[in-house]
Amino acid sequence: MNKPLVGALLSVLFLGAGVAPAAASTATSPDAAEVRAKAVTFAGTVALSNCSGSVVRTPSSQPGDPALVLSNGHCLETGFPAPGEVVLGKASTRRFTLLNAAGSGVGTLRASKIAYGTMTDTDVSLYQLTRTYAQIESSYGIKALELDAARPTQGTAVTVASGYWRRTYSCAVDGFAYRLKEGAWTWKDSVRYTSACQTIGGTSGSPVISDATGKVVAVNNTGNEDGQRCTDNNPCEVDENGTVTVRKGINYAQQTYGIVPCIGTGSQIDLNRAGCALPRP
Repeated sequence: MNKPLVGALLSVLFLGAGVAPAAASTATSPDAAEVRAKAVTFAGTVALSNCSGSVVRTPSSQPGDPALVLSNGHCLETGFPAPGEVVLGKASTRRFTLLNAAGSGVGTLRASKIAYGTMTDTDVSLYQLTRTYAQIESSYGIKALELDAARPTQGTAVTVASGYWRRTYSCAVDGFAYRLKEGAWTWKDSVRYTSACQTIGGTSGSPVISDATGKVVAVNNTGNEDGQRCTDNNPCEVDENGTVTVRKGINYAQQTYGIVPCIGTGSQIDLNRAGCALPRP
């Protein structure tokens, strides 16, 4: 996984450089990809204590609904969910630093609960906040990012926007892994990036944003660091026939269109809604 970070010491251990979060920057060279990515900003992204995330809404969300923050299941303050485990409606007071377009922190948001979290089939967490979308926009002038209800396609140009590092990564959807296996966990239909998105520890939970639409199409979560086969921090791809492929240095994300049908009135997670296929407790 693009490891969650716990304190400055672990930042050094995981990343080698030990660079603290600072001003917004881009991880790509100054070419066409960088110019393309300038349309995507940090507005609506958040920094967690150990990961990245974003304030998100569905196409049908209302201004008065409690806001939601999207991140990874492996970024939960309660630790990694076990295979088959689903966290649903668990009280939380976690805090998030809200960023503006330039990547500057403008305020602190607080959770009321972990609305949903799992590392089974996908790697996702959704926090419900104590403020509504309208209250956040009124206080900070920042709108939530919209979850795209459609599945992304191969070749889609995307930007991974890390609130933790105030850093963006621009690439494209290279393809999809039928199954992505990492240690004890297996994820379905994962997004595989082209090699330009060299995401690092702390980028876990970053929104993967379509450059064309500005909508969130996935949530960044892992990458093969050492070329090992199906081990922690070295996911492997498994196709329909069971053939295993290892792609050293390639990173991955989990699609988010499947979350949209599971969010009902008032930002409530309803796993019984039509079209919802998220794992159940």
